[in-house]
Amino acid sequence: MNKGQLVEALEARLGSRKAAVEAVDAVIDTIVRTVAKGERVAISGFGTFEKAARAARTGRNPRTGETVKIKKTSVPRFKAGT
Repeated sequence: MNKGQLVEALEARLGSRKAAVEAVDAVIDTIVRTVAKGERVAISGFGTFEKAARAARTGRNPRTGETVKIKKTSVPRFKAGT
């Protein structure tokens, strides 16, 4: 299921496409902002979103074969619930 299909499913329950789009966007925006702050978002029966650190590493440019240094970064991580 993608975002559009989720909106359609919510539209059937809420009765309005505008309300469904606003609900989906609000939930996604809240999760993104909270995880970006470094906090954890746990939704019972669904899963957990959290911020994870990815260490600096050496990569390789596939076109030239040249080694490239990749800086450390933070990425979102999702763990499915039971």
